[in-house]
Amino acid sequence: MIGLSPQEYNFDRYLSLRDVLIFAAGYYGLRGPAVAARADMLLERFGLTSHAHLEYTKISGGQKRRLSLARALIHEPQLLILDEPTAGVDVELRLELWEWLRALNRDGLTIFLTTHYLEEAEQLCKRIAIIRNGRIVTEKPTEELIAEGASLQDVFLELTRN
Repeated sequence: MIGLSPQEYNFDRYLSLRDVLIFAAGYYGLRGPAVAARADMLLERFGLTSHAHLEYTKISGGQKRRLSLARALIHEPQLLILDEPTAGVDVELRLELWEWLRALNRDGLTIFLTTHYLEEAEQLCKRIAIIRNGRIVTEKPTEELIAEGASLQDVFLELTRN
């Protein structure tokens, strides 16, 4: 196998980007013109329209990350669970992803985000849970956690030290 990341095993590598989205919708029993229209809208939203007919193997890592998010949204979920969505992406894409996530949240989507990037959690999350050894040591509104001028990093270190 050629060095594929675990996330890449989830795609049929020879489908076009548009077909990846349409195929994913089928997992949720969605078919027809409305699905194709939603796929086109998501391709547009994530800047992939010009690559819509390319095979998955022909796009960059950042484009694959965008496609993964579009695929997760194809069925219009009420809850989106993201595990380290910006790990390994460049600064520009990271900021774009932040804006998309904020917009999705403003539009009513609940997002459950795991991240090791404390700045990301502080910027994007209304509530933060800090986990140590598999147990939640605190879970509070972000503003409450960083009240009194403490940084999230300071709070994290204080709560996770032995």
